[in-house]
This record gives sequence, structure tokens and C-alpha cells, in this order.
Amino acid sequence: MNHPQVIDVLVVGAGPSGSAVAIDLVRRGLAVRIIDRSPHAFDGSRAKGVQPRSLEVLEDLGALDDVLAGGSVYPRLGIHAGPLSVPWKMFPHKEASPDVPYPNTWLIPQFRTDRALHARLSALACDIEFGRELTELTQDETAVVATVAGASGTEEIVARYVVGADGGSSAVRKQLGVGFVGTTDESDRMLLVDASVSGLARNRWHMWPARGGRFIGACPLPGSDMFQWMIRLSPDEEPPAKKEDILRRIHDHTHNRRIHLHDIRWTSVFRPNIRLAEHYRRGRIFLAGDAAHVHTPAGAQGLNTGLQDGYNLGWKLGQVLAGADAALLDSYEAERQPIAAGVLGLSTDKWDGLATLDPSSMKRGKDEQQLALTYHGGPLAPADSTRTGTLRAGDRAPDAHLLGADGVEARLFDVMRGPDFAAVAYGRDAARALEKLTWPTAGARLKRLTVGPTTAGFTFSDPKNTLRRAYGLTGDTLLLIRPDGHLGHIATSDFLTTTQTAARRMTP
Repeated sequence: MNHPQVIDVLVVGAGPSGSAVAIDLVRRGLAVRIIDRSPHAFDGSRAKGVQPRSLEVLEDLGALDDVLAGGSVYPRLGIHAGPLSVPWKMFPHKEASPDVPYPNTWLIPQFRTDRALHARLSALACDIEFGRELTELTQDETAVVATVAGASGTEEIVARYVVGADGGSSAVRKQLGVGFVGTTDESDRMLLVDASVSGLARNRWHMWPARGGRFIGACPLPGSDMFQWMIRLSPDEEPPAKKEDILRRIHDHTHNRRIHLHDIRWTSVFRPNIRLAEHYRRGRIFLAGDAAHVHTPAGAQGLNTGLQDGYNLGWKLGQVLAGADAALLDSYEAERQPIAAGVLGLSTDKWDGLATLDPSSMKRGKDEQQLALTYHGGPLAPADSTRTGTLRAGDRAPDAHLLGADGVEARLFDVMRGPDFAAVAYGRDAARALEKLTWPTAGARLKRLTVGPTTAGFTFSDPKNTLRRAYGLTGDTLLLIRPDGHLGHIATSDFLTTTQTAARRMTP
């Protein structure tokens, strides 16, 4: 293809997944454009739960402060049975620990999460091009040409890679002809309504169950007088559209005439699509987020899985654009597709449990928090690789509290933050090996940390054993941590040779 002004990556879709991958690429100094067919940013509360692992990702991407400011922990459920309201602890509240800084699922309407990511993009001098719709894609062995239509006409954008993060009805996926395997139950629908409400306590996520799972729920949205209403419709029921009709439907189900709706901000009818893309990549074009997987809203998994798709893909694109073997990009589907398949099963089980009033369907725990998700056994983390007492290659790298040579405590996550790899050498022999480790000048850099019993001869010490416990260390160990915060390699012997070999799979 002979076209001028080839950019590195075109991102189609400015939701959480597209925004995350765009942030990660732009902070690597790459030329990126991000387009979205909508005329403006999303206005609804839809995906309102951000899981602990995603909070860690948002911190690394530089968007966490706005997300924390715009949300809160979840209130208890209030399950209404006639005149009684039974409190139900849906989420176990946990205190932060050295290895898990954000242990609780965060309640925040999606429009605030989106805007936090968009603000971060803007701070990196990358503006979203709203009102721009993809109409055609062609590619060869060197580039992709995307035809994009907008108010000012049609434009051809030439990029070395394209990421399709444009939702369940993805134009990118359809252009590629990738199958979207699964089911859509047209008889199972839920009306979602964001509305200002009076006559209802804001210290509970209210739930009015009924037989057959035809419940109504009302979750207070932090920092506002709004609730997100969830009204599960009967198979032949016409969704109410006017405020008075929606309120009548609520009154008929809840028998609470004190509830009043004042201002409806957003409505949507949701159908539980349960689908998974057959492939996440065709040549130079990738799928992420809802373009690659859709599922029920139960368990607050969709936004989080999509966000972490983008976080997994971004550093790999950056490395290949810097000269790494293009086979690295094959690991994106190999690592992320099994995660999405597991999430489909989890959220479907939770959703089906609502129909039988199964209390476990309303409980949330470690499965939903995504801290234990692993890429172990994948192409970058062989199943036979060395492990510690608690961790394997491919697992999430925990946080830890260390002490610097200046006597100031430092979080491991703070030290590692940014688009780079990190190598943590625990013990003197591992530290000597790290000194000799060669690293390419192209692509992501390597941050080198040495940890010992004291800071004499080391950059950090571990006086409270938080690193030792979280990482299951029993002796000298060299840890290679990927830019997405997963362990790329663990060496407890032959430190230099094995770490150098693992690094070659991921570097230019």
C-alpha cells in the first residue's frame, strides 16, 4: 500500500477497552488515533462495578484518582419481602493489605469511568474523534486501510495495526467475518433506567424479587440523587418508555407508592447475549472488549474484562512496533480468550440463579474480583516453568511495601508504574545476575530493583516481609514482571540464562 502519513495504531471504539489500549499506546510514544461512531461520550450508568484488579490497572494507566473520586464501595442489598426489608451482605468488605491495595469492588456509573479514561487520554494529547464511523477495512502484510465516515465526509486512515473495541455489534468484527458464537435470548429482557429518585433510602441496593426471576432492583449511584433501576421484563411485555409508565411499573411490582421518579437521564433495554468471538485477531486487526465477548450483567465482569483486554494488548503492540517478533501478538488471543470464556460461564451462572432466587447468585467474592486470573500455561508462561511458594509465571504480581535506601517506605506498584518491564532481584546472588542482564534499547525499558535484608548494597529492603510473603520467596529469586503486571518469569537458579531466554520472547 502506498499511502502517506501511516499511523501506528487506529483504535475503533472509545469505551473502557478502547480507551485503555489507546492510553497504553500513547504513553509509549506511538502515533494513535481513536474514533467512535457515537456523537459524544456514553451517558449511562450501565456497567457500574469496577473490580479490584481493574482498579490496579486504572492506577497504572493514570486514571484511578478520578475513578475513586466518582464512586464508592457498594451498599448492602436490601431484599424486600412485603413490608420487610432484609439486609444482605453482597460484597465482603475488606481492608487494604500490602499485597492487595484495592480489595473492594468499586461502585461507579460507567459514564464516569469512561470520562476518567478520556480525561487521561486528553492529558496525553490524544483526543477522541466522536461521530466517526468505520465503513470499510482492507489490509495487506504491512498496513491496514480504514475508511471512516463523519460529518465532514469520508477519510482513509492508514495504520500499521487496528484495534476493534466497538461493542457487541462491532463493525470491525463484521468486516473481518469473525464468528460470534453463542446465544441471544430475545424473551429475556431487562429495562435499565437512570433516574433521579425520592422516597427511597440510598443506603441500600434495593431488590424486589419475584417468581421466575422477574425482579426489580434499584442501586444508588454515588454523588447524585440517581438510582440505576433494573426491571426484568416478562417475555411479551412492552418496555415502558414514558416516565409515568415506568413509575407505574415500579409501583405495581414494589407496592411502594412513596417512590417517585423526577428526571430520567438514560434508558436502555438489555438482552443477555452470551457470545464469544471465534478469533481475536485477523492479520493486523484485533478485537477487544464487547467486540470479542458479551455476557450477562451479573457479577460486574464485562467492563473489567474488556479493560484488561486492552491492557494486555497494548504493551504487545508497542513491543512489536519497536521490533519484537510479531509472534508475540499471537499471545493476546491465547491469553485473553480463555479468560473471557471463563467469565461467560461465571456471569451466566449468576444470572440463571436469579430466576430461582438462589442466594448465591447475589453473593460476590474472589471469582468476580479478577485478582486470581492467570496466564499460566500460555505461550509466555509455560506450565513447566519455575514457581515460588505462592506464585507461578503468568500470575498477577502482587503489591508489597518496601523500604528505600533513604528510609522512605515505597509501594512496589508505585516503583513499577508505567509502560516498562520490571525485574526484582531478591537476595545477593539474584542481584548480581540482574546486574549482568542485558536489555534491548528499543521498546519498553527495564526497571531494576534489588531487595535484601537491609538496604546495604540493595535498592530496597523488605523489613516487614511483605514481598517475601506475597511472592512466596524462600531464597534468592529473580522475578521478571511484564508491563501489564503479570509475572513473565521466575528464576530460583540459573538466574541470568533463564531470565534472558524468557525476555527474548517479549522484547526486540
